Amino acid sequence: MNGEVTTSKRGSGLATQLTDLVFLRRIFTHFGIFSAFIGVWEWAGRTGRLNDLIMPAPSAIAEALWRLYVVTGQIYWHFFVTFFEAVVGFFFGGAIGMGLAIAAALSLTFRRYIAPYAVALNVTPGIAVTPIFIAWFGFGWSSKIALAALIVFFPIFVNTLSGLLRTDRDTAELFRSLGASKARTFFKLMIPNAAPMIFAGLKIAMTSALVGAIVAEFASATEGIGILMQRFSHRLDIASSIAVLLSMALMGLFLFIIMEKADRQVVFWKHQDRLDAVSRNRRRRWSGTAAKELART
Repeated sequence: MNGEVTTSKRGSGLATQLTDLVFLRRIFTHFGIFSAFIGVWEWAGRTGRLNDLIMPAPSAIAEALWRLYVVTGQIYWHFFVTFFEAVVGFFFGGAIGMGLAIAAALSLTFRRYIAPYAVALNVTPGIAVTPIFIAWFGFGWSSKIALAALIVFFPIFVNTLSGLLRTDRDTAELFRSLGASKARTFFKLMIPNAAPMIFAGLKIAMTSALVGAIVAEFASATEGIGILMQRFSHRLDIASSIAVLLSMALMGLFLFIIMEKADRQVVFWKHQDRLDAVSRNRRRRWSGTAAKELART
């Protein structure tokens, strides 16, 4: 028996080492490809094979990043403005979309009347309504938040509604046979069943909110990442424009990672490592509770 356990441990250790080696090899391969690409790009820029007004060298972009973040620090306020507009627009659009989706899932009549309007909002290009939103909400942050909320609304509405409507009928019938109330069925069955689709919509919507805020800034703004990039482009400072573009990508990646972390925390049963961790914590907590009950008796 001990020999079998030892062999199993050795096998699992060997598998872990092989997995680590494969992972390290992939990392070095990606790093090598990226370094070669940057090297060729830098060589082409320094030898004049690339026009600086079209594609500046990586060193020029790095210098622009250093200037924006360290020397002048002018990007931080614009970064905060766009981040605030995107996040607030995400929460407004998400709250409206999720609220209407829940109402539509619980009421067939409401769903029949709200769905056409939701589709109409989705097929309307966001950039087309930007001038109207600026006329309604002004040139400040409000118009950017409103456009971000509009773009966010549809993916959250559709994913939430689709997830809630995919509840297993047999499981719902089991809940009813056990005397579960509608509220309990909604919170204990429908919401957990729809959670993976809801978070898929939230991840799409979070990055879409950033797009909406930046598009509105391109149209009319005095501060924000979008208007900063536009100013550099008008001055033909392409290196600084690309530096701001990389900052936009960094912001979008940061927002996506936040939603990915939230997804792993909330929808833990879809991630094996999180499921194991939660199971261990609950088993430990229940064991402690059982021990206290035995001690009392």
